[in-house]
Amino acid sequence: MPIRGIRGAIDLKRNSRKEIQNCTQELLQAMVSRNRIKPENIAAAFFTATPDLTADFPAYAARNLGWSNVPMMCNQELDVRGGMKRVIRILLLVNTTLSQKAIRHQ
Repeated sequence: MPIRGIRGAIDLKRNSRKEIQNCTQELLQAMVSRNRIKPENIAAAFFTATPDLTADFPAYAARNLGWSNVPMMCNQELDVRGGMKRVIRILLLVNTTLSQKAIRHQ
């Protein structure tokens, strides 16, 4: 079964633990649902957050969804002048029979 990448992004209203948890879970659930992915088929998850999001790790949101066996990594986005504020981005690497063209990014 090939590995495919699924990307997603979400804007947050504020830098709070609750907002980071809720928005990250919302995005993860949408990405998985849209692509009919089971957590056991997720090879890895990469999370990035803009430099203004410091209240929590986005990966904790996935752990709270029960993704205890998925390897995860959090990183900070580049601090580019004029860049978007309060954004979490996710790249899921998944084992799937979906073609690359059939993947639905969020």
